[in-house]
Amino acid sequence: MGDETAVQNLELLAVALKPLGYRCVELHEKDEYGFPMPLLWVYARGRAEDVGAVVSVRATAGGTWAYFEAGKGRGWYLSPCDDMESAAQRVDLLLKYRMFPNTEWACGDDYR
Repeated sequence: MGDETAVQNLELLAVALKPLGYRCVELHEKDEYGFPMPLLWVYARGRAEDVGAVVSVRATAGGTWAYFEAGKGRGWYLSPCDDMESAAQRVDLLLKYRMFPNTEWACGDDYR
């Protein structure tokens, strides 16, 4: 059930990110891609195609699920899976900051 839940949540995030102008590549097949868990590669369209993030879904305390940026170590927490708008906004802010490093993008409205 874990991988199926992760795939479902990653697919929902991909749908939420496309209107914001991001491309998403679903890396769900373990046999094909060799990753130990389903992943979503999100990257910018146009001139900044080299800017992106890899997102995973993991179980969290209390039986809930959350999005994390996959990376070194355990990765960075992004948002609970039941708040799709917040998850898309967090990924959007992360990628904007990577494309245009500026403290305004880094903080977002949630932290002011």
